[in-house]
Amino acid sequence: MSRKGALVFAAALAALLWAGRRDYRKPNWRVFWDDMAYSPAYASQSSNPVFRDGRTEQLPPDGAIARGGQTLAYGPGDEERDRAGRELKNPFAATPENLARGRFVYQNYCAHCHGLQGLGDGPVAQLHPEMGFPAASEPIYQMPDGTLFHIITYGNNNMPAHASQLSAEDRWKVIDYLRVLQRRQINPDEKR
Repeated sequence: MSRKGALVFAAALAALLWAGRRDYRKPNWRVFWDDMAYSPAYASQSSNPVFRDGRTEQLPPDGAIARGGQTLAYGPGDEERDRAGRELKNPFAATPENLARGRFVYQNYCAHCHGLQGLGDGPVAQLHPEMGFPAASEPIYQMPDGTLFHIITYGNNNMPAHASQLSAEDRWKVIDYLRVLQRRQINPDEKR
């Protein structure tokens, strides 16, 4: 290679290295400014002109089921609750593992209103007595498991629905644990 060719090569290499330098604190240099690279993102609870209702968060389509979710062949209401009580049976035995899971779920989702022992004396019930309901009582003990499952799923009176927070499996296991609390309150002398 001649001296002149070497100088041209060195100059080209220096220009290439200079052009390729990058400050990593700054975004890349863009040739095309298109909406594919910079799409307008809307905050989750902001208005959005793209949709007819003007909301960013859209409701799921009718009949949509969450991934891993299950449908329940019972609707809300007293008649459906009674039907669920007659037809649904708890598929989980009260094993130590299931009771431990039921206790964990109960303490995290139920005890704030129903109390740790099911007496309706949880922290929320102490502040708002209308929210306290003794779940470990004789009338609730007499309800079939299917009725309790329906109540936990759809809610009843002041109790909100818990289907969106608890899987069907956890709802059944809570009922197993609730039965233990009920037996403790109704017949405390019974050997466990």
